[in-house]
Amino acid sequence: MKNKFRIISKISLVLIYFVIVAGAIVRMTGSGMGCPDWPKCFGYYIPPTEGKQLLFEPNNNYEEGMMILLDNEAFLVAKNDFTSEDTFDATNWDTYSKHDYVSYDPVHTWVEYINRLIGVLSGIPILIFSVLSFWFWKKNKWIPIISSLTLFGMGFQAWLGKTVVDSNLAPYKITVHMVMALLIVAFILYLIFASKTSYKPQLYYHKFYNGLILALGLSLVQIILGTQVREFVDEQTKLIGYQKELWLKSPTLNFYIHRSTSILVLFLNGYLLYLNQSKNLGFNKLKLVIYCVVLEVSTGIMMYYFDFPFLSQPIHLVIASILFGIQWYILLECLHKKQQNQLA
Repeated sequence: MKNKFRIISKISLVLIYFVIVAGAIVRMTGSGMGCPDWPKCFGYYIPPTEGKQLLFEPNNNYEEGMMILLDNEAFLVAKNDFTSEDTFDATNWDTYSKHDYVSYDPVHTWVEYINRLIGVLSGIPILIFSVLSFWFWKKNKWIPIISSLTLFGMGFQAWLGKTVVDSNLAPYKITVHMVMALLIVAFILYLIFASKTSYKPQLYYHKFYNGLILALGLSLVQIILGTQVREFVDEQTKLIGYQKELWLKSPTLNFYIHRSTSILVLFLNGYLLYLNQSKNLGFNKLKLVIYCVVLEVSTGIMMYYFDFPFLSQPIHLVIASILFGIQWYILLECLHKKQQNQLA
């Protein structure tokens, strides 16, 4: 049972990172409003592939919630199930009022729809391991508790996704959405760690432990600041279009803090690597942290100085979330060793 639980937990972690990748691609392509409603897409379980499918059709069966685009001016929603007549009857429709976004692009729609499908898929292993987790109740009550919180977190994350769409991509809600994804990653990594049967020999060193906490906190701050910078870029895109060289011509203070703090992140994690090697602490995953930090700095430089090369934005975000996950797992290892020392 323990092995099954760990395997399913690892599958769920991979899928959550796929969700983060998909979300980053949604942001990169500007597809966040590809589906104007939630959880369906234009009122359909499988969205339309052509704009003409959203035009009014006479003698057509419409179900409650299905949408049409009227004269490229407003989305209308079917009030009830009905069969349309030869001419348009406005009494059968309500204007979609949650936001005033009026556009259809098949690429944006399907990018956003696939993002949602991956989100649903990622919830399946979480549901399974939440049920299996109660096998650990007598040995470690935190495993079923955290498993249940993870399942609740996925439901909350889905609700956040709905509020993001309903608000026409309100910036602060996008930030909360990202932070919630990182919290789910942290929960799953705890479950993977707590269900281990053996641990590699490692040493506890208080300077390393304190520095690691600071490094993890800085990574979280950087992700939040980076998300806000990305929101600024989104606003610039709406104002001036895809003139990438102008997106960060007059950035906000968050950008300068984000850029400057990246230097601190690099040096702090380099110091942790030095401590790990000089004291033979045994936290080998720290090398992966350094690789991630270097990639983060590199993609950040590419975006600013080379006008956002293709895929640089999603890579930057995904590497940041992977960095956070690795640091969190190392902290779990460090906490475990600290507790062992206190019990000895």
